[in-house]
Amino acid sequence: MKIAIPVNEQSMESEVCPSFGRAPYFLFYNSVTKEAYYLDNAAVASQGGAGIRAAQVIADHGVKSLITPRCGENASEVLGKAEVFVYRSIPGTARQNIDAHLNNELPLLSDFHPGFHGHAAK
Repeated sequence: MKIAIPVNEQSMESEVCPSFGRAPYFLFYNSVTKEAYYLDNAAVASQGGAGIRAAQVIADHGVKSLITPRCGENASEVLGKAEVFVYRSIPGTARQNIDAHLNNELPLLSDFHPGFHGHAAK
Protein backbone atom coordinates (compact mmCIF):
# COMPACT_ATOMS: atom_id res chain seq x y z
CA MET A 1 0.00 0.00 0.00
CA LYS A 2 1.28 3.45 -0.87
CA ILE A 3 1.01 6.15 1.83
CA ALA A 4 1.55 9.90 1.37
CA ILE A 5 2.33 12.55 3.99
CA PRO A 6 2.92 16.31 3.56
CA VAL A 7 6.30 17.07 5.15
CA ASN A 8 8.49 20.09 5.83
CA GLU A 9 11.79 18.35 4.95
CA GLN A 10 12.88 15.38 2.86
CA SER A 11 13.33 13.08 5.84
CA MET A 12 11.36 10.36 7.62
CA GLU A 13 12.19 12.34 10.77
CA SER A 14 10.49 15.49 9.43
CA GLU A 15 7.46 16.81 11.20
CA VAL A 16 4.19 16.48 9.32
CA CYS A 17 3.44 19.80 7.60
CA PRO A 18 0.28 21.44 8.98
CA SER A 19 -0.79 22.49 5.47
CA PHE A 20 -1.59 19.74 2.97
CA GLY A 21 -1.84 21.83 -0.21
CA ARG A 22 1.08 24.12 0.62
CA ALA A 23 3.49 21.58 2.09
CA PRO A 24 7.01 21.94 0.65
CA TYR A 25 7.28 18.18 -0.02
CA PHE A 26 5.28 14.98 -0.10
CA LEU A 27 6.68 11.78 1.31
CA PHE A 28 5.52 8.63 -0.50
CA TYR A 29 6.01 5.38 1.40
CA ASN A 30 5.37 1.87 0.15
CA SER A 31 4.39 -0.33 3.11
CA VAL A 32 5.20 -3.53 1.18
CA THR A 33 8.70 -2.67 -0.08
CA LYS A 34 9.47 -0.21 2.78
CA GLU A 35 10.77 2.24 0.17
CA ALA A 36 10.25 5.99 0.46
CA TYR A 37 10.68 8.85 -1.95
CA TYR A 38 9.99 12.59 -1.84
CA LEU A 39 8.42 14.94 -4.32
CA ASP A 40 8.59 18.72 -4.41
CA ASN A 41 5.08 20.14 -4.18
CA ALA A 42 4.68 22.20 -7.35
CA ALA A 43 1.33 23.53 -6.04
CA VAL A 44 2.95 25.32 -3.11
CA ALA A 45 3.25 28.61 -5.01
CA SER A 46 -0.22 28.49 -6.57
CA GLN A 47 -2.41 31.56 -6.15
CA GLY A 48 -5.39 29.30 -5.50
CA GLY A 49 -6.36 25.67 -5.80
CA ALA A 50 -3.17 24.35 -4.19
CA GLY A 51 -5.08 21.63 -2.35
CA ILE A 52 -6.78 20.42 -5.52
CA ARG A 53 -3.47 20.30 -7.40
CA ALA A 54 -1.78 18.52 -4.50
CA ALA A 55 -4.64 16.01 -4.24
CA GLN A 56 -4.31 15.22 -7.95
CA VAL A 57 -0.58 14.54 -7.50
CA ILE A 58 -1.38 12.19 -4.60
CA ALA A 59 -3.97 10.37 -6.73
CA ASP A 60 -1.64 10.20 -9.74
CA HIS A 61 1.00 8.44 -7.61
CA GLY A 62 -1.39 5.61 -6.73
CA VAL A 63 -1.67 6.52 -3.06
CA LYS A 64 -4.29 4.65 -0.99
CA SER A 65 -3.76 6.48 2.33
CA LEU A 66 -3.01 10.16 2.95
CA ILE A 67 -1.95 11.19 6.45
CA THR A 68 -2.45 14.89 7.14
CA PRO A 69 -3.62 17.15 10.00
CA ARG A 70 -6.21 18.86 7.78
CA CYS A 71 -7.54 18.94 4.27
CA GLY A 72 -9.86 21.18 2.27
CA GLU A 73 -13.25 20.20 0.92
CA ASN A 74 -12.24 20.53 -2.73
CA ALA A 75 -9.11 18.43 -2.24
CA SER A 76 -11.14 15.81 -0.37
CA GLU A 77 -13.46 15.49 -3.39
CA VAL A 78 -10.49 14.75 -5.66
CA LEU A 79 -9.09 12.26 -3.15
CA GLY A 80 -12.47 10.58 -2.68
CA LYS A 81 -12.93 10.07 -6.42
CA ALA A 82 -9.46 8.47 -6.51
CA GLU A 83 -10.40 6.21 -3.56
CA VAL A 84 -7.71 7.68 -1.30
CA PHE A 85 -8.52 7.39 2.42
CA VAL A 86 -7.55 10.48 4.44
CA TYR A 87 -6.29 9.92 8.00
CA ARG A 88 -5.70 12.51 10.72
CA SER A 89 -2.03 12.78 11.60
CA ILE A 90 -0.70 12.79 15.15
CA PRO A 91 1.94 15.20 16.47
CA GLY A 92 5.34 13.82 15.58
CA THR A 93 7.46 12.70 12.68
CA ALA A 94 6.48 11.16 9.38
CA ARG A 95 7.94 7.86 10.60
CA GLN A 96 5.82 7.96 13.78
CA ASN A 97 2.71 8.64 11.71
CA ILE A 98 3.45 5.80 9.29
CA ASP A 99 3.99 3.41 12.21
CA ALA A 100 0.75 4.57 13.85
CA HIS A 101 -1.12 4.12 10.57
CA LEU A 102 0.26 0.63 10.01
CA ASN A 103 -0.87 -0.24 13.56
CA ASN A 104 -4.39 1.08 12.80
CA GLU A 105 -3.99 3.87 15.36
CA LEU A 106 -4.94 6.87 13.17
CA PRO A 107 -8.57 7.94 12.78
CA LEU A 108 -10.06 8.87 9.45
CA LEU A 109 -10.20 12.64 8.95
CA SER A 110 -13.86 13.59 9.13
CA ASP A 111 -13.89 17.39 9.10
CA PHE A 112 -12.80 19.08 5.89
CA HIS A 113 -12.43 22.86 5.82
CA PRO A 114 -13.56 25.22 3.08
CA GLY A 115 -10.80 26.79 0.95
CA PHE A 116 -8.45 29.24 2.62
CA HIS A 117 -7.10 32.63 1.53
CA GLY A 118 -10.36 33.70 -0.08
CA HIS A 119 -10.10 30.99 -2.70
CA ALA A 120 -13.03 28.88 -1.54
CA ALA A 121 -15.20 27.38 -4.25
CA LYS A 122 -18.45 29.30 -4.66
